[in-house]
Amino acid sequence: MAKDFPTRADNYSQWYQDLVVKADLAENSDVKGCMVIKPYGYSIWEKMQAALDKMFKETGHQNAYFPLFIPKSFFSKEASHVDGFAKECAVVTHYRLKASPDGKGVIVDETAKLEEELIVRPTSETIIWNSYRNWIQSYRDLPILINQWANVVRWEMRTRLFLRTTEFLWQEGHTAHATKEEAIEEAEKMLDVYTEFAQTFMALPVLRGTKTANERFAGALETYCIEALMQDGKALQAGTSHFLGQNFAKAFDVKYATKEGKQEFVWATSWGVSTRLMGALVMAHSDDDGLVLPPKLAPIQVVIIPIYKNEEQLAIVSEVAIKIKKDLEAKGISVKYDSRDTHKPGWKFAEYEFKGVPVRIAIGPRDIENQTVEVARRDTKEKSVYQIMDIDLKVLHLLDQIQDNIYKKAVDFQNANTFRADSYEEFKELIEKGGFVLAHWDGTSETELKIKDETKATIRCIPLNNKMESGKCILTGNPSTQRVVFAKAY
Repeated sequence: MAKDFPTRADNYSQWYQDLVVKADLAENSDVKGCMVIKPYGYSIWEKMQAALDKMFKETGHQNAYFPLFIPKSFFSKEASHVDGFAKECAVVTHYRLKASPDGKGVIVDETAKLEEELIVRPTSETIIWNSYRNWIQSYRDLPILINQWANVVRWEMRTRLFLRTTEFLWQEGHTAHATKEEAIEEAEKMLDVYTEFAQTFMALPVLRGTKTANERFAGALETYCIEALMQDGKALQAGTSHFLGQNFAKAFDVKYATKEGKQEFVWATSWGVSTRLMGALVMAHSDDDGLVLPPKLAPIQVVIIPIYKNEEQLAIVSEVAIKIKKDLEAKGISVKYDSRDTHKPGWKFAEYEFKGVPVRIAIGPRDIENQTVEVARRDTKEKSVYQIMDIDLKVLHLLDQIQDNIYKKAVDFQNANTFRADSYEEFKELIEKGGFVLAHWDGTSETELKIKDETKATIRCIPLNNKMESGKCILTGNPSTQRVVFAKAY
């Protein structure tokens, strides 16, 4: 299987784009800015969904579904929210087409104009809080802990598969609480969930922190985030959790009666991750030979490839291979036995290496005589000979080793590309090289925006539990009490 695409060093952006397409994860749609997620890519997303959904439910959340269309008037109720999304909104104005006068196409039927225009969901705070007004009367109705798996539309001019598309898939949590303290605790708890998912399943180390006022979610009082570092030195926001205060409760008049009978506005959170995580998974771990997938998210964890010269040998090999497959599957391992006679073993080796399958087992007549198999691991390309006895336990242990190794490699990369800058000149040099740069900032939006304008770097987060240290802002020289994390970002 030919690997006719650039290396990371040649052209990282093209390497990523080509890899996503050639590995059958996704492709561009004829609908400008939208993507088709192919079965192999969607199966990774399904694994992400399953893991996250389990974690959400373990923390008391339930799934629900709300409309794709949101009345335009809902958006005008929360001013900062509408300002944040106005430029990205797709608007439905009519509900019917009719044949064009020349009979060669269709046109909008102007008699079928909507009384109120509808926004195609860019995020669901407004439609959900309109429902919560009917659901909440008393403290007994709280908390409400809802998650929604859905698609959203944000009109993008410059798109890239998984990372930024006009339509994408995500989950969005929306919770309602009786007190400020409960809501903040919820927002922080969900950041913990995202952190655990990124590190345990994606093998992706992340920085945890809060966003500056400039980078905060539209309508939030506080945005918590996890930030990951890609192999080109750019940061990628891998998840956000927002403390919304009472903004949406006030906008939609959502009150509850306290135990004392007083009327109080409800406190809110929202939180979400999207198919952007697919892009992070590819960019953080893959190499010039194709995908490298952490076993916990790999659609195929083990592939078994028979080596044979004729049908008689294939029958003998298949009997043993299928037994190994069943033993592995009994341990919860996803296995593919590729006995296709349309491709040679070497071609199959290259194909599964390119698709990032963590473990490859090759077995032929000689192996059966010796009661062994050849085992190759994708992360290090190492090959070993394993005895067939207890192969299921050995492979299970190997998959854990691979998961840990991929994570350790990503941690080492992040550590090696995290720097400290004490002057603006030093900062500009480091930012050009890429990576996380920890530097002092005077806390003003003006300084933040000027640094962004001059260097393309943004403040990715103010780290949680940050070490306090007095210093001087790299740009203005004004006093600062802590370093914040800068990077160029996707």
